[in-house]
Amino acid sequence: MKLDRMNGMKRTDYCGTLTKSDIGKTVVVCGWVQRQRDLGGLIFIDLRDRSGIVQLAFDDTTEKAVFDKAFEVRSEFVLMAKGEVRMRSSVNTEIKTGDIEIEVKELKILGKALTPPFEILPDSNANEELRLKYRYLDLRRTPLKDNILMRHRITKVTRDYFDENGFIEIETPTLIKSTPEGARDYLVPSRIHKGSFFALPQSPQMYKQLLMLSGFDRYMQIARCYRDEDLRADRQPEFTQIDLEMSFIDKEDVFTIAEGYMKRLFKEVLGEDIKTPFPRLKYTDAMNNYGSDKPDTRFEMTIKDISDIVENCGFGVFADTIKNGGTVRAINAQNACDVYTRKEIDKLTEEAKGIGAKGLAFIRWVDDEPTCSFAKFMTSDEMKAIFDRLGLKKGDVALIVADKKNIALSVLGALRLTVAKRLNIIPKQYNFLWITEFPFFEYNEETNSYDAMHHPFTSPLDECIPYLDSDPEKVFANAYDLVLNGIELSSGSIRITDPELQAHMFRALGLSDEEAEQKFGFLTGAFKYGAPPHGGMGIGLDRLCMLMCNAESIRDVIAFPKVANSSELMSGAPANVDTKQLDDLAISVKELPNE
Repeated sequence: MKLDRMNGMKRTDYCGTLTKSDIGKTVVVCGWVQRQRDLGGLIFIDLRDRSGIVQLAFDDTTEKAVFDKAFEVRSEFVLMAKGEVRMRSSVNTEIKTGDIEIEVKELKILGKALTPPFEILPDSNANEELRLKYRYLDLRRTPLKDNILMRHRITKVTRDYFDENGFIEIETPTLIKSTPEGARDYLVPSRIHKGSFFALPQSPQMYKQLLMLSGFDRYMQIARCYRDEDLRADRQPEFTQIDLEMSFIDKEDVFTIAEGYMKRLFKEVLGEDIKTPFPRLKYTDAMNNYGSDKPDTRFEMTIKDISDIVENCGFGVFADTIKNGGTVRAINAQNACDVYTRKEIDKLTEEAKGIGAKGLAFIRWVDDEPTCSFAKFMTSDEMKAIFDRLGLKKGDVALIVADKKNIALSVLGALRLTVAKRLNIIPKQYNFLWITEFPFFEYNEETNSYDAMHHPFTSPLDECIPYLDSDPEKVFANAYDLVLNGIELSSGSIRITDPELQAHMFRALGLSDEEAEQKFGFLTGAFKYGAPPHGGMGIGLDRLCMLMCNAESIRDVIAFPKVANSSELMSGAPANVDTKQLDDLAISVKELPNE
């Protein structure tokens, strides 16, 4: 089959934009064949482009050469068609253009196609690995195509909003110095400076602070960031964040800007009215109530402390745990008895053990009297007190964990989400939440020391500074996270600008003066030349798009994503390079034994 040339013919309209108002109009459309239906003397072709589908019609009035060409067409052929818009004899309510069609007068086959490895359908049943290998075909499917188009809209509204609020978009370097940021850096060897390496930025943190020192006042960037870490549904090795920094502000100013942005974005893109200001929750309260520093607040099922009720009970698991400094916590899954049979509770127990719990106690209230895995060790008053504390009633299931506080909370936080999804009690709405007053340090049991929970430029709350050396547990950060439906969207803080406090902070984090100078001297030196008070945040664009598109994974809102082992199935990256390239870099590859 010989391919046609366009020969000066130009597209006049996108397929999905044609309406009844175009009837009688001669149009030229281009796209891919969704399907061809040959009904003998009648041929229909569904032509698809990024805007949608329109039907091309060929009948006994069609010129024979055009009709014969339509007969040759197969799925995913690339066509250009010229014809007149007319009413369809039978309306298709499943597509926007379902009441019209194009009576084709001229048809050009611009590209042939092999039979694709999977059908280009909205609900493809092909496995994800195959679809990622042929990602360019997968992107033709309506759900992914619509996600990418929505991401474009989100990005445009973002730039408009921040521009209107006085922010200047400034690009920061991609090849930077490697500095400790919490995750592994991706390293890039230098050909000129053999043996030395650039790093890809985990965030533009130090550069955006330098821009504040440079006097730009309000900065933003749609910034590409890179972290060499294990992947999950909402994480990729390369990702995009909406990066912000502001001078002469406090955290309230950051909150106001971020809330205004979310309100504008959700209204313009989704037509959703987001209520502001957003609720706030201290880190400690979030952990105690939800077992997570990124809680999903669309449903209740908060964690309750029942330690005081059971500390002297006859059930050794509870009493001994408390005696050894632990805690006993519980959640109440209301109206869950029908779903959570004893067999299903056993599955939850295995999940709890997989997270780190030693076991899972329960109360299941089916009949007039509840069944309980530990009732025979308890008094009636103790059981009644538990029922009252949890608000337990007939039909409910209580899940109880006795362990160290951090384990009990994290396990119940995870079970809370598992149960809510199984019970289908999570409403379709958008719940934003600020998490504030994070601990500055976290205790590392392996090293018997305190580690920083944040990057070293995060300021402690003023009232906590006296405790930096004497009592790390009393030090809280002037930091904040923005959470949406249980997903951390953003993390930010007010920064340290006092050189003496910054040096003190480095020492508190275990860095010697020499190490701090070597790693961060170019930034801390700049503080000595007049540093304005400043702070900011980075909003995860991929996660934001995932939530707004109601996608299962951020892979569904990224055109060419990586898979769990950080590789790209379509291109085969990462890949070996030839010896000449390695020689230019003075690098040799160490052969590892087969695992």
